[in-house]
Amino acid sequence: LKFGVPKVPKVSELKFEVPEGSKVKNLDTRFPFPDSRRASSIGHRVSGIGYQASCIWHLTLVHFSSLFLAFSFAFLAFTVSGCNKLLQTISADFDVPPISDINQVRAEAIRIVREGLDDDNPLTRANAIEVIAAAREIKLMPRVQRLLKDEFVPVRFAAALAVGDMEYALGENRVAQLLKDKDENVRIAAAYALNKLGHSEGFKTLRRAIASDDKTVRANAALLLGKIGDRNQLKFLYWALRRKDSDDKVRFNAVQAIAMLGDERIYPKLWTMLISAYHDDRVFGIQSMGTLGTDEARNALITMLDDDVLEVRLAAAEQLGALGEGTGVPEVLDVFEKNLTAGLDRQDRERIYVRTALAIGRIGTASLTKFLPQLLADESKFVQLAAAKAVFQCRKAETARQ
Repeated sequence: LKFGVPKVPKVSELKFEVPEGSKVKNLDTRFPFPDSRRASSIGHRVSGIGYQASCIWHLTLVHFSSLFLAFSFAFLAFTVSGCNKLLQTISADFDVPPISDINQVRAEAIRIVREGLDDDNPLTRANAIEVIAAAREIKLMPRVQRLLKDEFVPVRFAAALAVGDMEYALGENRVAQLLKDKDENVRIAAAYALNKLGHSEGFKTLRRAIASDDKTVRANAALLLGKIGDRNQLKFLYWALRRKDSDDKVRFNAVQAIAMLGDERIYPKLWTMLISAYHDDRVFGIQSMGTLGTDEARNALITMLDDDVLEVRLAAAEQLGALGEGTGVPEVLDVFEKNLTAGLDRQDRERIYVRTALAIGRIGTASLTKFLPQLLADESKFVQLAAAKAVFQCRKAETARQ
């Protein structure tokens, strides 16, 4: 496939409205990201399976889903270096029998997620919540609802989003109490949840938040506006994208939200991310391309399977799997068959195994799902949770085929 420089759409013709409460008068109409690089690059700052942040919530893995490109709480300095045990190296015995029934491992996946909700590490609790919401495991929502009162902001934030994503009406009264939470990130998560439960006033809260001088709040508001699914919010997202004082997390989340809303005018910006010299930018571009999901985006993702960086190739395989393409199967198999994690330090191995599990969950072929029991047994709780999410995804796909 040959790709030239894509034609830039006439975004300049858009009429931008300044959100209520904003003091900003001048917008930066340039499309590219700033040249300056953060002290800790976004790809390395990352992860917990669903949650990311720069100097903010400094994690070490990759995120579970594109949803959590924000989750950047500037006052938090958690580090997943709290996993005290070294990771096990996945067995080099590749004659692994396929799983005849994904239900064989589902019970173990549920156990892992339940334990994750009660874990001492708040990042583990937050990641477990995200898995439950993504898998739509409604039976576990009463446990999630209790975490709306958790003492840690990321946990309350994740629990509120889960109530909204699951449209869990039984949690409505409790999530409404979070509108008075001391942290604005939690308040906008509550507004999002209530909007999903039929309370349209949540829109106003999010629109005000996207004009916030707090870039973390602005970033989270951008992503939540995308999740709501109303294309009328595009003007606010482009506005946030073009603000001169918007930093990388705001821009990345605005781009992702625009892709969620299916606006193909964002494709050129995503392309510039794919050809970035920084592999973390390429990963985020891949995630947004997968979210956009057009034929053009799919073809661009295929080219990323040839990237020099393993994490980038696995991210492309995952997003192609989400689009129904199994083109990335060889890239995932290589992790095991070529022992590509040999020589990596603990954090890098952990990040690769998480990425691998997520790709398996999206692709779901028997040649890959046979490795899920090994990933479920890994010493890293984040790898276990990623594998649990993959199990739920594979089971859902299997049920849909029946």
